[in-house]
Amino acid sequence: MGSLFFFLHGWGFILQGIAIVHFIRRRPDTYWIFVILFLGWIGAVVYIVAEVIPDAGLLRGSFQAFPRRRRIHELERAILDNPSAGNYEELGLLYLDDGDFARARGCYDRSISQRTDSVDPFYRRGVAEVELGDFAAAVPDLERAVSSDPNYDFLRAAGLLAHAYAQTGQSEKADALFQEATKTSTSSETYYNYALFLHAQGRRDEARQWAQKILDKRPSMPAYQRRRERGWFRKAYALLARSRL
Repeated sequence: MGSLFFFLHGWGFILQGIAIVHFIRRRPDTYWIFVILFLGWIGAVVYIVAEVIPDAGLLRGSFQAFPRRRRIHELERAILDNPSAGNYEELGLLYLDDGDFARARGCYDRSISQRTDSVDPFYRRGVAEVELGDFAAAVPDLERAVSSDPNYDFLRAAGLLAHAYAQTGQSEKADALFQEATKTSTSSETYYNYALFLHAQGRRDEARQWAQKILDKRPSMPAYQRRRERGWFRKAYALLARSRL
């Protein structure tokens, strides 16, 4: 019995450690930390079953990074012989997915220098520019996408353009476009950027309302989607806290 106790006791610390590290990284509901700490290894097992194992589904994106990067290397070599607009557009999209926004922007620069008959390269370059914080450059690219189709990329283009307007001091345009986009869009990204804009304008009650709209979606979301939206939930909570100061 003594050896069994020490076996379980040792593994209990390991399981609690795994659970605590996951909790810190993923930030699920706060009550889980009490389950982990006060119920010991049993609480850790419950947490791992309820939160860690379902999160494993999100790891598929990590595994997809390997074939994506292999394709990136293939295109980087292919472009040396065939620097076509199509190759640069595909490579730019892969860089976007990989989070390499500077290289994505460079690819779209090269693609657009060859042809301007497609809106998508301008839009994708605008996305990269927003991610890089170059909002002044993003405005004309995103305007081109929105003018061609106000619902471009399920209204993400409009939401990002409104955000770019806000970041370049074009408050009236930003407000009007945010209002238009949020009539239909339920994107947490757009809601958060609108709340951020309202907070910066001193309209804190409205900012809280839009931040709360992000959190109000949570109960009706399937579990996998709640996991994907955790970053926006954390940002919404933080903005709510700031807007009450």
